[in-house]
Amino acid sequence: MNAELFSPPILGLIALGTGLGIVVGAIPGLTGAMLIALSLPLTFAMSGDAALALLVSMYVGSVSGGLITATLLKMPGTPASVITTLDGYPMAAGGRPGRALGLGIGASLVGGLVSWIFLLLLARPAATWSTKLSPFDLFALVLVALVSIAAISERERGGLWRGLFSALLGCLFAMPGLHPATGEPRLTFGFVEMNDGFKLLPVLIGLFAFNQIIQDALKPTAAPETAASGNRDSLLVSVRDWLRQGGNLFRSSVLGTLIGILPGIGANVGSTVAYGATRSFSKEPEKFGTGCDEGVVASESANNATVGGALIPLIALGIPGSVIDAVLLGAFVIHGLQPGPLLFRNHPETVHMVTGSFLVANVIMFVFMLAAARWLVKLSRVPLAWLAPPVIVFCIVGSYALANRMFDVWVMLGFGLFGFLMNRFRIPLAPFVIGFVLAPLAEENLSAGLMASGGSWLPLFTEPFALACLVIAAAAAFLSIRKPKDSRLG
Repeated sequence: MNAELFSPPILGLIALGTGLGIVVGAIPGLTGAMLIALSLPLTFAMSGDAALALLVSMYVGSVSGGLITATLLKMPGTPASVITTLDGYPMAAGGRPGRALGLGIGASLVGGLVSWIFLLLLARPAATWSTKLSPFDLFALVLVALVSIAAISERERGGLWRGLFSALLGCLFAMPGLHPATGEPRLTFGFVEMNDGFKLLPVLIGLFAFNQIIQDALKPTAAPETAASGNRDSLLVSVRDWLRQGGNLFRSSVLGTLIGILPGIGANVGSTVAYGATRSFSKEPEKFGTGCDEGVVASESANNATVGGALIPLIALGIPGSVIDAVLLGAFVIHGLQPGPLLFRNHPETVHMVTGSFLVANVIMFVFMLAAARWLVKLSRVPLAWLAPPVIVFCIVGSYALANRMFDVWVMLGFGLFGFLMNRFRIPLAPFVIGFVLAPLAEENLSAGLMASGGSWLPLFTEPFALACLVIAAAAAFLSIRKPKDSRLG
């Protein structure tokens, strides 16, 4: 493990990132993607290792923080905590808020630790295996990621067709700039600034920060309903209770990790699948939804485990599985680091920093949330009108600081309005971002494959791995059309 990880500056950054992530995760309307996108410009002066330690810890904290308001206010701070409201809130409303929080916080720690073990064991083998893939193989793998996130993410917002449309829009907006094979400008419309295309950072800030400010400004406010706020039962759960939940913890953590590895699925689906599996195995399934220990443990262990799972394809293959992973990929690139086999070969200390900071952030998250859980719920009552001005300032400064030009600020504002319109027309944002990030990678590999094969597309259908990926992509699309799933639990 990287010795620098335990230096006071790095530990301080991890603690700061985890704390900020928890605070943002506990405030409905703010997201981890917004926090990380706004923080990315602040890391320009840092080393790559320090920047990634800060951003990864924000990732961990933002996923965990949502359980506070989900449990006490029935207002999930993040989509990952929606399932936690099913049993966490009834338990808190029934006079046991401390137990509900204690179970959720402890399960979050276990889920993070289990997924860290998978991250440690699988990342390097996956990166080594990826060196054996041809350009056509990599193109087909990216195609699977695009179809998967379009078919699965945000299914409640319109299903496969809206998801595919969003992904294709992302690919379209990634095209302006220099052609990866010929180096010729395309779709620049005479603007010199467009020779580099739309920069990832202003696009992300616009879509997830400025867009959110617009939505919050137009959203009516309502006083949240608080569950048992005066009750002071202990947050500590007995060892006997944890032993009783051992099988549930392990099963849900492994499920969350495996689902996190799959592109485009996310923590909300991980917690949903783990909750459903736990209810199926339970001896008392009728208790689920009424304040059941098993339900809280399953949801929180799974959604935290998806974070470690999602980091595996990110650092091993350079393929982001979620919006936050796409922002993290931008952080790698901005600091001159390319995820994949070269990262393990040329910058092994960075890999150790990412895996180590993920572990330390989970431990700090556990301690911080145990100490501050009862005060964090008050953050949800901070008027969004107070938060909007500083967020807007960070949006403008962060976009301008990328290249010291106003063009990127206008790009940020434009994509903020574009993201707002996408939400109004029920077009999901996640496929757009993944399409925007992966399209250049897909085009680069396809161009390399066609040049190597003399312009023939045949290897795409004759190479075993590429053909298998095409079949998986087609199957995912077919199943999504054939059996549209309801995102709600029955």
